[in-house]
Amino acid sequence: MRSVTPWLLMPVALFSVSGAAWADETATLDFNRTWSAKVGAGREYDSNVSVSEVDASSGESDYAWTTDLGVGVNQSLGKKTDLALNYDFSQSLYDDFSFVDRQTHIVGANLSTDLTRTKAGLSAYYISSRLDGDPFLEYLRLSPSLSGFISKRWFARSAYVYAERSIDRRRDRDANTHSLEGDLYYFHRGLRSYFNIGYRYRDEDTVLDALDFRSHGLKIRYIRRFTVGSTQAKGEVSWRYEERRYLSPDPVIGRERSDDRGRFKLDLEVPLGNRATLKWYYSYGDFVSNLPRADFTQTIVGTRVEFNW
Repeated sequence: MRSVTPWLLMPVALFSVSGAAWADETATLDFNRTWSAKVGAGREYDSNVSVSEVDASSGESDYAWTTDLGVGVNQSLGKKTDLALNYDFSQSLYDDFSFVDRQTHIVGANLSTDLTRTKAGLSAYYISSRLDGDPFLEYLRLSPSLSGFISKRWFARSAYVYAERSIDRRRDRDANTHSLEGDLYYFHRGLRSYFNIGYRYRDEDTVLDALDFRSHGLKIRYIRRFTVGSTQAKGEVSWRYEERRYLSPDPVIGRERSDDRGRFKLDLEVPLGNRATLKWYYSYGDFVSNLPRADFTQTIVGTRVEFNW
């Protein structure tokens, strides 16, 4: 695996820039603090129960109960600098495929500073997942970013992402990843109606050479808020595509693996009073690969009720 020390200097440099901006504000600090929390529960149908991290798909369908909860705090460090901390927990319990019941814990932090015409950010996330109660996945993600309006209706964001992944009892799949991301937003009617198009280049270095790959990814999203009775509902339609090209021959097929992954998704949120929201989602994934076990389709339909404070 490649040395990551030079890459890790980038978040450190951004943190230094943010720290300098924060230092300039110390004479007029205003330490506002906002807490938030959520809890949700729902039901989900999966047409092809899968564990994507190890290229495992059952070809069988199942239903699952889902649970989500989270807590966060946004701390102002001055007029231009904010620090957000959050913890999220999610769980999926299948009716029949209990051996892939998953629990996921996410701890995140985001430091952002308003510069003259842009906003600089530095985010860090640690993810830990368990399958059927046993350790499965650990994931660390660090990302410096720059964002800002380039005109009245156009907003741009760019980011570098470094990630490390470790999979229990599958050390051959441990990896580090370098990615470059770019997003453009067009606000047709402010936050009531806007488009997002994004691109990502990804370079993943895995312990097993046959799993090293480079990829190009594209996403297109449209978000619209609309009135339902006396409430404001939110709908989103999105499409994501990733072209992966592996760099070494796969021992199963005897040549380099090639994947083309597409997913179409619909989301709908309808408020139920001041605190509760009814959420419904549908997604269809078409994963094309010359490695037979990674070639499949998947449909997921679910609904849940979420309470926010």
